[in-house]
Amino acid sequence: MSKQETEYDVLVVGTGASGMAAAVTAAHEGLKVLVVEKAPVYGGTTARSGGWLWIPGTRLAKEQGIEEPAGAARAYLQHEATTHFDAARVDAFIENGPKAIDFFTGKTCVQFDMPPVFPDYHAEAPGGQPGGRSMVTRPFDARELGQRVAQLAPPVPELTVFGMMLGSGKELWHFLRAFKSLESFWYVAKRFGGHLLDVMRHGRGMTLTNGNALAGRLAKAGMDLGIPVWLDSPVRKLIVEGDAVVGATVMREGTPVDVRVRRGVVLACGGFPYDIERRRQLFPHAPTGREHFTPSPALNTGDGLRLGESVGGWVDPTIPNAAAWCPTSVTRRKDGSEGVMPHFIDRAKPGVIAVTRQGRRFTNEALSYHDFVQDLVRACKGAPEVSCWLICDHPHLREYGLGCVAPFPLPIGKHLRSGYLRRGRSLEELAGKIGVPYAALQEEVDTFNRDAATGVDTKFAKGSTAYNRYQGDSLVQPNPCMAPIRKGPFYAIRLAVGEIGTFAGLSTDASCQVLTRDGRPVRGLYAVGNDAASIMGGNYPGAGITLGPALTFGYVAGRALARQQPPATAQAVHPADTRQPAHA
Repeated sequence: MSKQETEYDVLVVGTGASGMAAAVTAAHEGLKVLVVEKAPVYGGTTARSGGWLWIPGTRLAKEQGIEEPAGAARAYLQHEATTHFDAARVDAFIENGPKAIDFFTGKTCVQFDMPPVFPDYHAEAPGGQPGGRSMVTRPFDARELGQRVAQLAPPVPELTVFGMMLGSGKELWHFLRAFKSLESFWYVAKRFGGHLLDVMRHGRGMTLTNGNALAGRLAKAGMDLGIPVWLDSPVRKLIVEGDAVVGATVMREGTPVDVRVRRGVVLACGGFPYDIERRRQLFPHAPTGREHFTPSPALNTGDGLRLGESVGGWVDPTIPNAAAWCPTSVTRRKDGSEGVMPHFIDRAKPGVIAVTRQGRRFTNEALSYHDFVQDLVRACKGAPEVSCWLICDHPHLREYGLGCVAPFPLPIGKHLRSGYLRRGRSLEELAGKIGVPYAALQEEVDTFNRDAATGVDTKFAKGSTAYNRYQGDSLVQPNPCMAPIRKGPFYAIRLAVGEIGTFAGLSTDASCQVLTRDGRPVRGLYAVGNDAASIMGGNYPGAGITLGPALTFGYVAGRALARQQPPATAQAVHPADTRQPAHA
C-alpha cells in the first residue's frame, strides 16, 4: 500500500471540545491546523454531554453580580483533589479559564449562558460557592452548519423527547410543569411545534442544545477559520524523530498518510470509556472490565492514552477515582441496540429512594452522581454485583418521570413490557418482583415517609445541601427532596455503575505537554480533555468540571503551540515497550 505525506503546523486528534478548542485557538494564532477524527461523525463525547462548563472567575459571573472571592477556587480544588492536587495545572486553569471564555465568546460563535444560581456539588466545603462557576452552552441553530450538520454526532437518544434535545435548566423546568402552568404549557407547545416543523423541512431538529450546541458551535468556529477535518480517519502511530514527536500516520480512505507537523500533535481522543482492559485495571466495580455501562461513544477506546504511552507518556494508575462515575440504567431501543440512561437529577426529586438488594437505603439519593456511585460501591462490597433499585410511587412517576420513563402524558407501557420498569400493586408485590426483602423495604419507606412530614431525613440527610435542594422541587416544602411514597402502584428501576467520562489520563504540565513518568516533557506531544489526567484528582466538584478544563486547556495548548519553536531532533525518548496502538 502506497503512503502519502502532508505537512501542517499542528495535528489535532479528536473533535470534542478540547480538541476543537485547541484547533480553533491555534488557527486563530495563524497556525496551519489539521483535525482528524476516528469516527464518521464529529463532536465526540461533547456532543452527548450536558454542555455545562465549570470555570470560576469569568466575565459571565461578574455580569451576574457574582465576584469570585480571592483564592476560593484554588482552595476548593485543593480540598477536592486531596492527594492528587496539581498546583501548577490548577493555577493554569484558574488563570486561563476566564481568558478562554473571553476569547471564544469574543472572537468566535461559541457562546454561553450562566444562571445566577447553580451550586457547586460541595458548596459547603472550603472555597465552595452557591453559583457563578457553572455555565451552559447557548442553543445553536444547526442551519449555520450547512450540509455539515449531517455529520454532527447525535445526542444520547435516552435524553431526548421524540428526538428533541431539551435544554438544561429553565427549559427542563418548563417541560416538567407543562400541565401545571399555562406559561409552561405554551412554552412546550411552541417548542414541540418548532421541532416538528424542522423535522418536516430538514429531517431533524435544528435547535441544538446542551453538548450538541457546544459541538456545533465549535465546529462552526473551525469552519469559519477554514480548518480541515478528516472524518473516519484513525491515527495508527506517532512519528518520532530524536526526542520529538513530529507527526502521525493517519488512515484516510484506506490509505496511510504521514501527517508531518512543525509545532506538535494534540491528543484529544476522549479517554478510555470503552477500553475493556484499562477498565479492568482501574475500575474496582468491574473485575472483568465489562461490569460497566457508559453512554460515551463506543469508539472512545483509549487510543490517545496508548499513543502517548507508546512514546514515553505516563498514565498515573493511583488516582482515587479513574472516571466520573454516574448511576445508569440500561434499556433496549427499537432497533434492538442497548441504550444507557445516565441518572443525573431524578434521584433528587421528592418521593424517590434507592435501595440495595437487601432492601436498605445506603446514601443520600440527592448527592451528585459521582458521590452516589461511590457510596453504592461501598454498600455493595462483597456482593456479586454492584447495583441498586430506585423506588417511587405512581403519583411521583407520572409527575416527574424516572430514568427513561417520561412523566404524564407519555405512556409507560413499553417500559413495563420490556422489564425496564418494574411495577407492583403493593410494596410487597414490588419487593417480590425485584428480589429484595419486603420487611426491609417497608421499614425504609415507613421511615422515609415519617421524615418527609418534618422535612428532615434522619438517616442520610437528603435535601440538606444547596446542591440537593437545587435539584429537588422548590414547590415541595419543607424539603424539596422529600415526599411520602404511599400511593400504589409502586415502581422500580435497576441502576448499575457507569461514567460520563474518564479521569485517569496522560500526565501533562501546565502547558499541556505530555510528561514521562519521571516528569520530562515528550517534545511535540500535547494532551487535552479526557486524554489528560483530570485536575480534579478523581473528584467531581461541580457541573461542567470536564468541559470547563477541556475548553480551557484546549485554549492553553493552542496558545502554547503558537509560541512553540519547531522541535529539533535529538536523542529519542522511548520506553521499553514501544508498541503502537492497533487502532486509534
